[in-house]
Order: sequence, then C-alpha cells, then structure tokens
Amino acid sequence: MTTQLLRPGNVSPMRKVPAQIPRPEYVGKKRPKTGEPDVKTPEIIEKMRVAGKIAAQALEEVGKHVRPGITTDELDRIGHEFMLDHGAYPSTLGYRGFPKSLCTSINEVICHGIPDDTVLRDGDIINVDITAFIDGVHGDTDATFLCGDVDEESRLLVERTREATMRGIRAVKPGRALNVIGRVIESYAKRFGYGVVRDFTGHGIGTTFHSGLVVPHYDDPNATTIIEPGMTFTVEPMLTLGTYDYDIWDDGWTVVTKDRKRTAQFEHTLLVTEDGHEILTLP
Repeated sequence: MTTQLLRPGNVSPMRKVPAQIPRPEYVGKKRPKTGEPDVKTPEIIEKMRVAGKIAAQALEEVGKHVRPGITTDELDRIGHEFMLDHGAYPSTLGYRGFPKSLCTSINEVICHGIPDDTVLRDGDIINVDITAFIDGVHGDTDATFLCGDVDEESRLLVERTREATMRGIRAVKPGRALNVIGRVIESYAKRFGYGVVRDFTGHGIGTTFHSGLVVPHYDDPNATTIIEPGMTFTVEPMLTLGTYDYDIWDDGWTVVTKDRKRTAQFEHTLLVTEDGHEILTLP
C-alpha cells in the first residue's frame, strides 16, 4: 500500500463559542489544572453521563460526513456546531492552546492532528477525537473511520483496534490492577504484529480533562493502581502497522509514526461500577 504522506495544511481561525456556554477553567491559560479524586461523587457521575452522550452523538454526526473530498476543517465545523447546539463547549478548543474543536488524525497520524484545509482522499483512514464539556465535566471519545474504498490491511487494522479497545474495556472490574487493561490490549495486538503506542495513554477524567491518572495500553508493571467503583477514566489504545516510535510536527501537536505506517485508535470514557463498568460515551 503506497499513499502520499501528509503535510501540514492551513489552519483557519479559531471558531467562536457563544458567551452563555461556560468554558473550562483552562481556556486562555497556558496550562490546565490537574488532580481530582479518582472516585467520583454520584452527582459528578450523573453529569458525566450527559457529557459522554453529547460527545458520542457529536462523533457519530461527524463520522457520517467522512468521505473523499471533505476537508478536516469542515469536519471540525460539524462537530463544533453540534456541541454548541447541545449546550456543550468543545474541550479541545483552547486546551494548552490547541486551535480547534476536535482532533483529526489521518493515516500515519497517531493522535492530535489539527483540522485544516487537508482534503480526505479515497482510501484514507481518519481518527476523530471529540470531548464535550458541559455542567462542569468532560466526556471524551474517538473512533477511526474509513474514507471511501480502503485497502484490506488498513481495514483490518481499524477493526482489530476497535476489538482491542473493547477487550481492554471488558477487563475493567473492581479489585483488579489498572495494568490488566494494557495487558489484554497488548496481547491481542501482538497476534497481528501491531505496535502498541506507549507514550500516549488513557487518562482519568471528570471535572478535569486529564486528572493525572494514567491508563497505559501496554503491559506496564508500574500501573498497579487498584480499580475501584466510582472511578472514571478513558481507554483509548493506538495500534500501528509498524513501529510505535513517533515524531511530532513543528506545530507541537501532530504525532506521526516514525516509519509513516498507518495507525488507528478508538476511545471511550468509562465508569467503574460495583461489578464491572459502564461506557459513558455511547450515543
């Protein structure tokens, strides 16, 4: 499979958000606050169900528009307007200076691709990562979409990344150590010779976008935190056709595989329940 390598495009001005939609505390600041309890109150959990559902519906709406000929900036507009229409603020907009309302990561981009005037081509794969902030909490989700007629190797990568994500999620139960998630994901990915990205992880989430809790997607012996009911965090593995080593573009955000081979990702925000888990980011 030979595809043209991506180049940075032109980024349009930041989209406006009506004044009546509350912003997260970090908008306009260099860095966000981190740190909140891993175990959430029932009130915060209830709010996170709302935020998660809006994020999931926004992702579904953007996914419907993935097709050859559309720009990633247009996908950003669709997601931005959907969140505003539902009273939510797009969490990425202004997060550490990020200029757009969602991330669009095409082909060899592992994560954090900035929407711009890049046009999707037939055969591309694209990850769309959306987070909604409403009523003081965040809901975070992403999925990889096929654009037009995609080759089998890429199609299988996307299918198996979705399966790896769901296997990692199914491993979430109270009393287990957090590294069970990465162990399950990595052992599945290894069957197909895929790389599992290490330096970009799942994270605790709630009133903060990234709480400080780290959820590795590989078998990390140091991730010994015990999973407890009431915890909320994301599971979002990034699998690659080649190496998991990466470069970062000059924009300081766009992460690409070092060998420029393709990569896919899926993500859900989870709540740990008394006997397992609940996925908060279902449409």
